[in-house]
Amino acid sequence: MKSFFRDINYGLIIRIIGFLLMIEGLFMLTGIPFSWRDCGGSCFALLVAAVITLIFGGLCWILTQNASRVLGKREGYIIVTFSWVLISVFGALPFMISGAIPGFADAFFETMSGFTTTGASVLTDIESVPKDLLYWRSLTQWLGGMGIIVLSVAILPILGIGGMQLFMAEMPGVTYDKLHPRITSTAKRLWGIYVMFTAAQIILLWAGEMNFFDAVCHSFTTMATGGFSTRNNSIAAFGSYSQYVIIFFMFLAGTNFTMHYFMLHGQLRKVFHNEEFRTYVLIIGVATVIITASLSYFNHLEGFSDGFRDALFTVVSILTTTGYVTANYLSWPGLLWMIIFILMFIGGSAGSTGGGMKIIRQLLMFKNSWMELRRSIHPNAVLPVKYNHKSVPQDIVFKLMAFFLMYILVFTSGTIALSVLGLDFETAVGASITCLGNIGPGIGLVGPVDNFNFLPEAAKFVLSFLMLLGRLELFTVLILFSPYFWKR
Repeated sequence: MKSFFRDINYGLIIRIIGFLLMIEGLFMLTGIPFSWRDCGGSCFALLVAAVITLIFGGLCWILTQNASRVLGKREGYIIVTFSWVLISVFGALPFMISGAIPGFADAFFETMSGFTTTGASVLTDIESVPKDLLYWRSLTQWLGGMGIIVLSVAILPILGIGGMQLFMAEMPGVTYDKLHPRITSTAKRLWGIYVMFTAAQIILLWAGEMNFFDAVCHSFTTMATGGFSTRNNSIAAFGSYSQYVIIFFMFLAGTNFTMHYFMLHGQLRKVFHNEEFRTYVLIIGVATVIITASLSYFNHLEGFSDGFRDALFTVVSILTTTGYVTANYLSWPGLLWMIIFILMFIGGSAGSTGGGMKIIRQLLMFKNSWMELRRSIHPNAVLPVKYNHKSVPQDIVFKLMAFFLMYILVFTSGTIALSVLGLDFETAVGASITCLGNIGPGIGLVGPVDNFNFLPEAAKFVLSFLMLLGRLELFTVLILFSPYFWKR
């Protein structure tokens, strides 16, 4: 392969990754006030990690200042994938330097879980971890939620580097309605909405039962649909007010951010006529009613209001892939936790911070299957798949089928790999789907009241890879393993 590795602008790749690492280092510094407040200046882990990250990123930036500014599609895929890995590597430094998570495998797993907004954790006693590290842990999810790459898209053009390739690699959903013809304006609008909702949630939580620190951390991880909490009992440590506030913002975070833009500009007709949004609401409503009714029938409710709240919270948390917990759904009747397991395969809306397959893909797959039944009866009829009253191009349908098949293959491969590494089948299935879907809690020994600390190191690296695949929607990462990607 004479053309192997040719025509790739490695200088620009290193330069942009260096820039992203400098951004990460600066965000680390925002946790220093918590270090000083809680340790009187004796906690240096976050500061040391920030300095190391800034120096390394700065060197990458300075040493490649003469690199060409031409950013192609292949460079975009490489930057997104490798930046996510390196950001997680450097993001693990505060945990390792402080000794809160001494091993690299555990620290990398925790940080990858943060940046991919998965929420799976190896920490067995969260409340004993210093607050500056808990803040950084929550911040990794907030940054990963909308994507640090999207943040850079709004800044890179100022530096003379285009950002479209990065944006498309970072947001590779079925469709992505740009809010503005210029990609930088789209990124800025998305981040503006994201910051506004985060600030609103902080105020509402702080006005209730949470102190300012808990309100900030939980707002970061709610809007990112991440699920990291500052408490061992997750959201069960707080009362009904905080739980309903979080339910509302999880719902918003799992909604396409384009819908938020329309809503904020008074275009409610576009929101309520959107098929994906209506399906999203329908799934939440039906699943909540079934679970609440079943819990009432099997006498698993202490009170109807508590049972309804637990059912609604669990459904929204799992569907949006947030992963917060208020109840152990594995203690419910088998039918109910199987419903929860099915929700893990659905995920949030396209263009949201949620993970999973995305509702729009499920909806279009269902419509295509229904049309195939009709085509078998009327083989000469022209029966296109329609979404929002518009015909969906056949190549999009083919891509959906390819994505669905690849998702199942990756999930199955992950389950097999974990089984080979010694996990029982139920735990292997639960760990594979929850990490691939960026959810957090699974089934088996990685259920809602358990963690991932007991897993062997090899299994943690496998799951970290699944988290990355799920966050970047498979093809952005898998395409790098194709020999055709590296050819001229």
